[in-house]
Amino acid sequence: MAHVASWKKDTVKSFSDLLAQYPIIGIVNMENLPTSQLQNMREQLRDTVYMKMIKKRLIKIAFEDAKKNVKGIEKLEPYLRGMPAILFTKENPFKLYKTLNKNKSNAPAKTGQTAPKDVIVPAGPTPFAPGPIIGELGSCGIKAGIDGGKVAVKEDKVVVKEGEVFSEKMASILTRLGIMPMEIGLDLVAVLEDGEIFTRKILAIDEDEYKNNITTLAREAFNLAMFAGILTTETTEPLVQKSFRDAKALALEIGFLTKETAGDLLAKSYRQMLSVASQLPSEAKDDELNAINVSASAPVASTESAPVEEKKEEKKEENAAAGLGALFG
Repeated sequence: MAHVASWKKDTVKSFSDLLAQYPIIGIVNMENLPTSQLQNMREQLRDTVYMKMIKKRLIKIAFEDAKKNVKGIEKLEPYLRGMPAILFTKENPFKLYKTLNKNKSNAPAKTGQTAPKDVIVPAGPTPFAPGPIIGELGSCGIKAGIDGGKVAVKEDKVVVKEGEVFSEKMASILTRLGIMPMEIGLDLVAVLEDGEIFTRKILAIDEDEYKNNITTLAREAFNLAMFAGILTTETTEPLVQKSFRDAKALALEIGFLTKETAGDLLAKSYRQMLSVASQLPSEAKDDELNAINVSASAPVASTESAPVEEKKEEKKEENAAAGLGALFG
């Protein structure tokens, strides 16, 4: 190493010390990033992120030197793409990605640029009138036809995959279609935390979808616990309520009298009495209903009464007995 310039040694040493000092290490690709936007991002991240850029070869040497102190640092080496810079932070990786992504803006692709993600030309109408454009689209692998007097793309097509370079023809077609696949900003490629790598695809979560998934899982877990009868803080009260309803329903089914079922059982008996009464002839029906109000201690007609009066009195007593019988089941 005697022939290596001292400033390079110092740079690698300083870089290795930073790698050991911070728990979160990220790689960003600053290729095609305008200087003005870079300065703006540096200003916004000043309090939470320290960013350092050196030659890719020196970064690899620093990674090798830091292996003994930084778990899994060698896993970051494959992500040194384009013009890499290293972020040193104590910020949560997902929060860091969200901050960087929020400050990006879209831009058209230029010849020779590398696609940051898969570029898709979606199916649907285009602003082009029928003409040579159909052949140009076809030469790029895009199926097109005429729909409503305009050229339309027939099906979704991935025209450039992540990591591929835009050709002059493809860049021109995408620009004419109004598709701007490039993102101007700090492109966070990967993050290392406690020996684990978090790539852009992992960090780019949809927060609303994530919350909905958590809600769905919680609801399904609650339903399973209720079905299995597992007592938890959330299920104890509804399980007790369900047990009470089931016990009451069983008691009503078998006619078991308790203070909770008395009212329902009497109401049921009353409805049954009315149902029976509705099946009687009209004259008997009136007597049946009136019999409910007849006192059990009503005076009995004298034996000296005419035979006709005795029969009427006996009939009233029979009707009263039948009414009470129907009432109390």
